[in-house]
Amino acid sequence: MIIKRNLSPIKILRYVRAETVVSVILSIAVYLLYKSGVLVLALPFSLCAILGSALAIFIGFRNNTAYARWWEARTLWANIHNSSRSFARQIISSAENAVAIGKTTPEKARVYSCEVVHRQIAFAHALRLRLREDSIAIKALRLPTPQTASTEEFRHLLSPEEYDTILSKTNIPNMLLQKQAIRVKEGMKEEILGGFDNISLEPTLATFNTLQGSCERIKETPLLRQYDYFTRLFLVVFMLLLPFTLIGDFIKIGIDALVIPVSITIAFVFNTISKVGAANEDPFENLTTDVPLTAICNAIERDLKEMLGEELPPKIEAEKGYLM
Repeated sequence: MIIKRNLSPIKILRYVRAETVVSVILSIAVYLLYKSGVLVLALPFSLCAILGSALAIFIGFRNNTAYARWWEARTLWANIHNSSRSFARQIISSAENAVAIGKTTPEKARVYSCEVVHRQIAFAHALRLRLREDSIAIKALRLPTPQTASTEEFRHLLSPEEYDTILSKTNIPNMLLQKQAIRVKEGMKEEILGGFDNISLEPTLATFNTLQGSCERIKETPLLRQYDYFTRLFLVVFMLLLPFTLIGDFIKIGIDALVIPVSITIAFVFNTISKVGAANEDPFENLTTDVPLTAICNAIERDLKEMLGEELPPKIEAEKGYLM
């Protein structure tokens, strides 16, 4: 996630470098052709004005939809964070209450609480890795030293036996939630949890399933391809026609060379706005424009370990204006 207010113009230019190069070549070619007298017919500017209006509608719709996907993804992970704290609070308070009324020993309650809460932290890390598919995308606006990710990140949160078993599963987060449900039932049987604690804990676990499914829906369902395709197609047509419609007006006022910088500037603006939507439509691709899943998982781990009274991992800070 980009958190700095100002972006580097050079990085932005690299982001639209292909389109900018095409615009530069095309505008210079049109100027030279008219200057040499090879072309004498100029298209009316109203043609590009009409096409630009249609293009603006497509780009606006795409950008709004892309932002809605990004914001929904951020909201889902905020709910995962909040629900994780609620789940840990319920487990820890119930276990401590069992100790207070003599149902179990402090050592047994402590071991149980740590196991379940650590598994909940592992769930957050595992879901992050599943959504990002443990890959680093090499694209524009990347951090200079991108962070790699692997299941080793949550190895310390699970027992060796459970960790080895869970790696063979195709949907690790889902299997961790299943294990949580089993351990809740076992905790009730061992009287570490109360007989009615399942009534409050099971809906919380169901919430995690719902949130995971919503994240997977965003990951696996792209923005409608027709909007992406026609936006790119109309943008290319717009860039091709733009210098031909501008040259006539600039010839009339005697400064025909202005067709080059004006065409490049207008094309740059439209392309940049279009790229903003393209960058935001997939919020789980491990790009600097994504939802900061690594930072959120770090916050979840810090909050839950603090509730257990354990040593906290270092807080992940933004690096050069980017939070991953």
